Amino acid sequence: MASYHLSVKTIKRSAGRSATAAAAYRVGERIECQREGRVHDYTRKQGIEETFILTPKDAPDWATDRSLLWNKVEASETRRNSVTAREWELALPSEISAEDRSQITRDFARELVSRYGVAVDVAIHAPHREGDQRNHHAHVLTSTRKLEADGFTAKTRVLDSAKTGGVEIEQMRGVWAELQNRALERAGEVERVDHRSLEAQRDTALERGDSLSAEELDRDPELKLGPAANSMERREKAAAEREGREYVPVTERGAVVHAARQARAAFREIRERLDIARETYGAEREAGQGHVSAGLAAIRAAATEEREAGRPGEDFRERLARVVGRSEDRDDTPRPKGRNYARERLKAIMEKDAGRDGQAAVHRMDGHSDPERGEKPRREDRRPSVNERLKDVLNQPREKLEIEDERDQEKEVDSEREIERDVDRDRGLSH
Repeated sequence: MASYHLSVKTIKRSAGRSATAAAAYRVGERIECQREGRVHDYTRKQGIEETFILTPKDAPDWATDRSLLWNKVEASETRRNSVTAREWELALPSEISAEDRSQITRDFARELVSRYGVAVDVAIHAPHREGDQRNHHAHVLTSTRKLEADGFTAKTRVLDSAKTGGVEIEQMRGVWAELQNRALERAGEVERVDHRSLEAQRDTALERGDSLSAEELDRDPELKLGPAANSMERREKAAAEREGREYVPVTERGAVVHAARQARAAFREIRERLDIARETYGAEREAGQGHVSAGLAAIRAAATEEREAGRPGEDFRERLARVVGRSEDRDDTPRPKGRNYARERLKAIMEKDAGRDGQAAVHRMDGHSDPERGEKPRREDRRPSVNERLKDVLNQPREKLEIEDERDQEKEVDSEREIERDVDRDRGLSH
């Protein structure tokens, strides 16, 4: 699944860092820093797929030489605590090709040059050989001063100011999200990224009535592991894979991140099953099936997907509780078992989409009156429940079923209207 990441960091002399060292490390080259009198040699660094430099159109010729460029950057700063460079770290979608990853990174770099007039040095890195193989990323190093025909001039204060810096970075985050989504669309992928905060995404989901997505987004941002913990977790994952055992985090931060990722995966899986149920229901209704038959087909489709995924018999809520470390005995909510749960859950979802109370709708669907209204149906007036009707059909001989099917064709229109009125008024699954 495509994920969004853009972070902005500064290269500060006060932290003992230099622009020449940062550039040499990210592109895997040898750069001699004239200010420090040191040589930064990272020519043995692996995993670098592509590097390039972009500058404003009136920039001097020496700006395309990486060593000269970053030594000029260092020379333009005279204070001991100067910020000499700014790094934009980008996560690249693994779902698109290497050419597309290169293109969207280049487009983002061009936007930085056009917007701020700075020099931009880009290094695209492959995933770490011991880490997640989807972790394609880019390091975009920029000067903190404008590059003009006479060299480096004024500072880009719009990015340094507390009033404007956050706004500018948020706008660039939006630019990066748009570039990724266009590339994903061209590649035929349905997934999209979103640069906004989890809270903003959740509000949007609630506005469009997507309660499941809103519930998934109702969480804290993922905890950052950090270099040390990340290295320990990578080694443990590799060891678990070699030994054929389940990966168990070895650090507290790793455990928190792992649980959060499992929970998100569980939400995605149940949403996929719900989408399958909705699509199946809609297709069955278009094919002329009644609400009950279409609903049962939807249940079968979702259950089939669950069995194929290798999770037979495990309730989603139980699995989610296990993922986040909650014990079942802490939850007093009654849980129907087996087929009854699938049936009741689907009807609850269908009736919730229609804006009606789920329990009352289930009660009425089985042929009873609404107890809250004080209605007491007579035994002879009560309609058979869905289970009773299914049992009657399953217990009849095949010859009798064929005869009754011919009789039912004459009453098809009336039966359909009766089902729509008294059995199920789902609007969400029928579209």
